[in-house]
Amino acid sequence: MVGMSEVFPKVTLTVDGGTIFKGRKTLPLEGSFEEVEKTFYELATLKKTKSVEAKRLYEDDCSPAKSVEVDSTVMRFIKEKYPKELKRIMGNDVEITTVRGREALTCVSFNPKQPVLAQFARQKFITFYQKIATELQMKPFDSKRSPVKLLEAEFPELLITTNPNTVTGAYVSIERLERFLENDFKSPSRSRGHAAQKASVKDSGSPATRHPQKDEEETCPICMDTLTEKKTLPQCKHSFCKDCVKRAFDIKPVCPVCGVLYGELKGTQPEKGTMKVTYEDKSHLPGYEKYGTIVIEYYIPSGIQGEAHPNPGQRYEGAARTAYLPNSTEGKRVLALLQRGFDQRLIFTIGRSSTSGRNNVVTWNDIHHKTSRYSGPSCYGYPDPEYLSRVQEELKLKGIY
Repeated sequence: MVGMSEVFPKVTLTVDGGTIFKGRKTLPLEGSFEEVEKTFYELATLKKTKSVEAKRLYEDDCSPAKSVEVDSTVMRFIKEKYPKELKRIMGNDVEITTVRGREALTCVSFNPKQPVLAQFARQKFITFYQKIATELQMKPFDSKRSPVKLLEAEFPELLITTNPNTVTGAYVSIERLERFLENDFKSPSRSRGHAAQKASVKDSGSPATRHPQKDEEETCPICMDTLTEKKTLPQCKHSFCKDCVKRAFDIKPVCPVCGVLYGELKGTQPEKGTMKVTYEDKSHLPGYEKYGTIVIEYYIPSGIQGEAHPNPGQRYEGAARTAYLPNSTEGKRVLALLQRGFDQRLIFTIGRSSTSGRNNVVTWNDIHHKTSRYSGPSCYGYPDPEYLSRVQEELKLKGIY
C-alpha cells in the first residue's frame, strides 16, 4: 500500500510573506510531507497583517476550492482501500462530498471551515489520486470459476466487483491473483513466505537478517521468485526479472511497485477512431465573444472488445461526439492536450453508460468535454469560466500537461 511519505517524498511550500509579515517576500519552505504539513497548519492559524494589499492577496488565496471530477472506480478504490490516507489528506477541517456524475465519473467537492485549508487539501488529493490512478489496473475475471469471498480474503488489497466482474488494483497484485487462479487457488508466495520466515529465525544473527533489503532486492516483486536477468529501473531503482517487467510495461509503462511513470500512459480507448478539428471564425461561445469556436468531432466505430476491456470477445457499440472550445490561446492549449490524450487512447473507454444504462458501449473517460455551446455547466455548455483550467487539471491526472 502507498504511504503519504511515498506519494509526497519531498514537498515545497511557498509562503507569501505579505500575508503574515510586512512587505511581500516569498518564502520557500522545503522538507518532508510531515514537516511541511505541520508548518502549513501552524501558519494558517497566525494572525494576518492588516495591510490592504496583504488582505487582498490573502482573500484571493482563500477563494472556494473547486470540485474535481474523477473516475468512479478509482475513487471507490481509494475510499475502500485508503480510508486513513484520505482522512489525513482532508484533516479535521475539511470534509469531502462525492456525488456520482455522468458516465463513469464522480464529482469530489471540498467543504471547509477555512477556505485556505480546502485549497491545500484539494492539491494533496489531486496528487494522491494521480499516484493511485497511475498504478491501477482493471481486468475481468470469471466469478463462476473464482469464488469472490475467497479472492477477497486472499487479496485484501484488490477491489473485486461482480457487476461487471472485474478486479482492480496494482499490477503486481493482479499478477499474483492470476498465478493464484492458475495454481488452483494455491498461492506460490505463501510457501516462499513461510520458508523465508524459518530462515530468518534460524539465522537471526546472519548478515542477511541484519540487511533484509538485500534479500528483498534479490526476489522479483512480480513473480515472487529469484531474479532472472535482473532489470533495475533507472529512476526508482526497483528491480525485477527482465521478462516480468517487460510484460508489465506492455500493459502500462509504470513501475509495478511504486508507480513511477516511464514513457506515456496508454488507455483502453478503441484504436480505430478519429478526431476531426474545424474552426468557426464567426461563431462565438458565451463568455468568449472575442474569439471564434473550435469544433471537435470524435468518432469511434463499433467493434470487438480486446483483452483490456470489460468483456473480451463481445461487441461494443461505438460513439460519435462533438465538443466545443473557444479559439483563444488557452483554448488552443487545451486542444493540443486533448489531441495528445486522444493519441494515447485516454479520451474514451468501454463500459456502461450512466445516461442510457446500456452496457458494452463507448463512454467518456474521466476528461470533461463541453458537448453543448450554450445553457451553462448544468447542460455541459458555456458560459463556464473555470472549464479550461478544470479540464487541464483532469488531463494532468492522466499525465498530460
